Amino acid sequence: MSKIYGYARVSSKEQNISKQIIALKNFGVCEKNIFIDKKSGKNFERPAYKRLLKSLKPNDILIVQSIDRLGRNYAEIIEQWRIITKIKRADIVVLDMPLLDTRQHKDLLGSLITDIALNLLSYFAQVEREMNRQRQSEGISAAIKRGVKFGRPAKQIPKNFSEVYQLWQEGKISARTAGKMLGTTHNTFLNWVKKFSQKNNPAD
Repeated sequence: MSKIYGYARVSSKEQNISKQIIALKNFGVCEKNIFIDKKSGKNFERPAYKRLLKSLKPNDILIVQSIDRLGRNYAEIIEQWRIITKIKRADIVVLDMPLLDTRQHKDLLGSLITDIALNLLSYFAQVEREMNRQRQSEGISAAIKRGVKFGRPAKQIPKNFSEVYQLWQEGKISARTAGKMLGTTHNTFLNWVKKFSQKNNPAD
């Protein structure tokens, strides 16, 4: 008896995957048969995807919300489609594109239509991703020119720094102890020391 599997992925742990999970469950995929990866799709060294491929048997059905869940570029999507449909001999259903449903197109003409749609959609998925990456890069560059700073904001020097600094300077405590007293690391403490010294002893 054939089984229905679902595959979902996001490119980072911070991204929300619930939309894909809900779509797979609404189709009828049991939660235990949903494989999830929360890593970059740059390559296919993904544990959940590997387990999925091992689980797939002939006539099983794989459900994905969109075609780009199978890969990050045109070549990868086409290759994974080939592995699943030709080598594993399983069916694929792409929820946001009804044409990509290999259960419905078993004759020669149907297969031709599916192949054409697959090639076009895989190509457009890659183009869209590259355009988004370019827009993001351009946005970051523009923000930097406006003076926007990225990354974590620098820790502010605590009010009691001068007291701890004095103890350290007198050799009564180590930099590590000073850091602990200020709730930070000894490296951060030493960075603060450098800033404090520059501020109070500016170069002539």
